Amino acid sequence: FNLHASLLPKYRGAAPINWAVINGDSKTGVTTFFLKHEIDTGDIIDQEQIDILPDDNVGAVHDKLMNLGADLTLKTISRIIEGNLAPKNQSELLNGAEPTLAPKIFRETCRIDWNQPALKVHNLVRGLSPYPAAWSVFFNDSNELNVKIFKTSIGEPTTLPCGSIVTTKHSLEVACADRMLVVEQIQLAGKKNMLSADFLRGTDLSGYKAR
Repeated sequence: FNLHASLLPKYRGAAPINWAVINGDSKTGVTTFFLKHEIDTGDIIDQEQIDILPDDNVGAVHDKLMNLGADLTLKTISRIIEGNLAPKNQSELLNGAEPTLAPKIFRETCRIDWNQPALKVHNLVRGLSPYPAAWSVFFNDSNELNVKIFKTSIGEPTTLPCGSIVTTKHSLEVACADRMLVVEQIQLAGKKNMLSADFLRGTDLSGYKAR
């Protein structure tokens, strides 16, 4: 049998924890299932569920599932030894619907599209933090800065063009399709991950936009 970090048949594939957070799910879990040739398709033995809290990133969810998965593995072994099994066929659970997939995360998957609603961008950041991290390019007429963004929060409604950057001495916000997104932790290429207030002490973003 195998242990998978989702509530199968949802999120078959290589990155189930990332995609659950990226998609804004409020629940996920772990599943033990019998192996078949086709990946993540075998009959389900057992499952345990947890809540994804609004501010959880993928690292936090991973750590919760790690402990939950260890307990479920031991429980599954005991059930197999006892012969106390009632496996569930995934095709029957789907009832003709297509399963939600969790494909491998590539670099372009991680690029922020500032034309999206702020909540969608926020969830992308959560679903990729701390690794591999969402990224963007801050640019002006003469320079480009490659940045990774690790933590955000939803700001106020805005009518500014998407990608507009607004800074104060201590805060950094970027306009999305509907609201400002407050950038709380950021990393400039070649530098360390830091709070935005610290980042702004050494980086002047006047005249910059995000793309």
